[in-house]
Amino acid sequence: MQGFGILASAIVALIVLAAFRSAIIEDVSAVDYCWRIVLGVGAVPGLLALYFRLTIPETPRYTMDVEYDVNKATNDITNYLQTDDSRDENDGPGNHVDVPKASWSDFVSYFGKWKNGKVLLGTSMSWFALDIAFYGIGLNNGIILSAIGYADTHEAEMGLRAYNSLKNMAVGNIIITMLGTVPGYWVTVAFVDSWGRKPIQLMGFGVLTALFIAMGGAFNPLKEHSLPAFIVLFTLLQFFQNFGPNTTTFIVPGEVFPTRYRSTGHGISAASGKLGAIVAQVGF
Repeated sequence: MQGFGILASAIVALIVLAAFRSAIIEDVSAVDYCWRIVLGVGAVPGLLALYFRLTIPETPRYTMDVEYDVNKATNDITNYLQTDDSRDENDGPGNHVDVPKASWSDFVSYFGKWKNGKVLLGTSMSWFALDIAFYGIGLNNGIILSAIGYADTHEAEMGLRAYNSLKNMAVGNIIITMLGTVPGYWVTVAFVDSWGRKPIQLMGFGVLTALFIAMGGAFNPLKEHSLPAFIVLFTLLQFFQNFGPNTTTFIVPGEVFPTRYRSTGHGISAASGKLGAIVAQVGF
């Protein structure tokens, strides 16, 4: 869904700019209202997600592994699969499963074992490496927007120049997203179960490595003498980021950890990614 989120944000920006066109041309400070509205609209999906996360029932796996209630977990599965409302006669608490309770000492004990710790290390470093590339690529968006004719404009009147420049950026980002980001996500959706998470992630990192070497080694010649080739390589980067680690790094941490540490493991992995984003922005 991240690809659709990126696409939706550009569309919302375009709509808001169109609504404020006259105000921006008359007074460029009206742009201040635009970015506030765009950010506010972006909070709506987050609030909807928060509502559903607070109201949806717990999964049977959580009920069994964290609440230790096997009967309730069994009944939840049965009620979901059956069309009637029949319940097992033993639907009260009971048959507790013997699973360690989440605690700091158990966390250290569990991830202190190499066979478990290496999984957390792998998901964290994968996300860290990905976000260095992901946010590093974003620094070159201006070059691509300029190459496809959606860069800043040069009108004499400041308000008109601001409006046209922002509109061009929004349209250009829609084009970039549709070229590589959204198709990459959908190809992943098509193959993630049949091909598998690990092969897709390894393939994605491998292809991205080759593309980065090619673009890094010939960055200036490509930018100055062969912009079409630069655009093609950039599009392939976007595609294989999303048909690859930018999807699997989200999926894998949600599947490989025990229930009691699934959120913790996913959170540590995601935080490692944000550290990579900081490295990309500060280092490059």
